[in-house]
Amino acid sequence: MKYSSGWFDTGPKSNQCSDRIGIAETSMSIVLVTGSAGLIGAESVRFFAAQGFDLVGIDNDMRRVFFGNEASTAWSRQRLEIEIKKYRHIDGDIRDTALLDRVFSRYGNAITAVIHTAAQPSHDWAASDPQTDFTVNANGTLNLLEATRRHSPAAAFVFTSTNKVYGDAPNSLPLVEQELRWEVSPQHPFAAHGIDESMSVDSCLHSLFGTSKLAADVVVQEYGRYFGMRTVCFRGGCLTGPGHAPTKLHGFLAYLAKCAVTGEPYTVLGYKGKQVRDNIHSYDLVNAFWHFIQAPRPGAVYNIGGGRYANCSMLEAIAACERYTGKPVNWSYSDQNRTGDHIWWISDVRRFQTDYPGWRYRYDIDAMLGEIIDGLAGKSQAKGAD
Repeated sequence: MKYSSGWFDTGPKSNQCSDRIGIAETSMSIVLVTGSAGLIGAESVRFFAAQGFDLVGIDNDMRRVFFGNEASTAWSRQRLEIEIKKYRHIDGDIRDTALLDRVFSRYGNAITAVIHTAAQPSHDWAASDPQTDFTVNANGTLNLLEATRRHSPAAAFVFTSTNKVYGDAPNSLPLVEQELRWEVSPQHPFAAHGIDESMSVDSCLHSLFGTSKLAADVVVQEYGRYFGMRTVCFRGGCLTGPGHAPTKLHGFLAYLAKCAVTGEPYTVLGYKGKQVRDNIHSYDLVNAFWHFIQAPRPGAVYNIGGGRYANCSMLEAIAACERYTGKPVNWSYSDQNRTGDHIWWISDVRRFQTDYPGWRYRYDIDAMLGEIIDGLAGKSQAKGAD
């Protein structure tokens, strides 16, 4: 597509917005992605560019602010700007309502979908600065919903929520200790397929992160039900893939793989290392977004994750890394689990599969780990050659 020589100025230069947006001369079909340089955001940009959409991304590398330079997504942004010709990047903050108003008013009804992945994603970091956590996760989501309602009301609005909206309620399930993992009692209704959307979000300990994401989750649903907007909350388990910028406080599978490759120490926190997580590859999640966007509905809520197809305990993940790399992982154990952390979580994805029967998994645990480890090993070799 041809772009004009004109530019849309997003306002005064600041640490929240320093780029400008190209304006198309012809009509566009746009997918707007927040957190566009992150794991799910970047996967979304690539996926929807391949479907023929123009992409507008909003991302200001807050991951570096949250977790330090090792977690920066600047490298991902640079790759997107080089590789995806239909991508336009805005170095902006979703808490900046004036910026969002300018962006959405510029593109208006050309926006087919908003994919909201920007977030503060860590339990531990949220407790260190609850106000920033809440304003990013809850207020930022409200800002985006309101900008969409005012300027792009027909757009599908996809929100990457989290299973942490259920707080520690899953820990009240009848659990059975096995050699390498905890499992739910085989007599329980969740045993066969995992935890469905009927689990209560009330009367439990959420963590500050879970609270801010729950607030966002509820307001996304309400904009769907009250205003009739086509909104969806995907309550994800562990999201992973080679595009992750792994760090100690977020992204356990990718961070464990990093430690397996580099020899850095890894600490398992509580539950005897038998806590179970389902994991979904970023491609499989974004493919679910695509299925929803093609046939959206108002106020939808889905648990989404690896389900019974792709899950592991910490001990099982460590063993898998050791098999793949051929060397031991340098790990230790602490009895202190994270506040509000789940002992066992497997997503029941049948509601989504019923509504969108064309969606299928592509990646199981071994395929995910292999891709992540190969990518990390390649980066390590490249650094060594420099």
